[in-house]
Amino acid sequence: MQTNPTHSSLVAVGDSFTEGMSDLLPDGSYRGWADLLAGRMAAQTPGFRYANLAVRGKLIGQIVDEQVDVAAAMGADVITLVGGLNDTLRPKCDMGRVRGLLEEAVEKLAPACRQLVLMRSPGRQGPVLERFRPRMEELFACVDQLAERHGAIVVDLYGAPSLSDPRMWDVDRLHLTAEGHRRVAEAVWQELGYDPDDTEWRTPLPATVPPRWVARRIADARFARRHLLPWIGRRLTGRSSGDGLPAKRPELLPYEGPSV
Repeated sequence: MQTNPTHSSLVAVGDSFTEGMSDLLPDGSYRGWADLLAGRMAAQTPGFRYANLAVRGKLIGQIVDEQVDVAAAMGADVITLVGGLNDTLRPKCDMGRVRGLLEEAVEKLAPACRQLVLMRSPGRQGPVLERFRPRMEELFACVDQLAERHGAIVVDLYGAPSLSDPRMWDVDRLHLTAEGHRRVAEAVWQELGYDPDDTEWRTPLPATVPPRWVARRIADARFARRHLLPWIGRRLTGRSSGDGLPAKRPELLPYEGPSV
């Protein structure tokens, strides 16, 4: 890790986590940790450039096919790669194939930038995480191995108590809130060697009185109707929430946007 680094460009590669869902702005667009990170890096370096190739719903094979070569050709100082988690949440998942594709992505991106950043993605407390935890941890073990082999940084969000708290997650239970994204941006910022702004980003939230049983059941029913059933429907029909959507910020251009 470099201390007080100077980076002139950032390219973000991935799925909805990197696109910024559910950090919703007033205009209906998403901000997210990558935008926040780019804003902070831009404040350090005049002319800083930023591209975000992420598209929600993408599997690791789609990320490799659609984003990796594009990102590698941009010649950025920093590239972030987060992918494979959508694969682990599928009923049928070939983890050998996922590991192979992730390795392919890292082998292309690591030599194409000054610093490649990988992540152990955050996981929300609850039965869904418990069901898929073995696959997720297998994915993260692969991330650690690839990082060691190729000199990449690993940002351990999975091990951060604050980010496992359900209060850090949106009502869809799949995407972080604005505060969650802020903490991710801080985590990456620090791993890149910048002076911390929030040294307590990992710290668990203060305890509160849990909602009553009736309130929890109402929330569960609302979640199932608005989010779970549509998600299942897309899985059964082979569709994705990102079908037909373009990359968030497809060109490496000077960045003007949120910095906090």
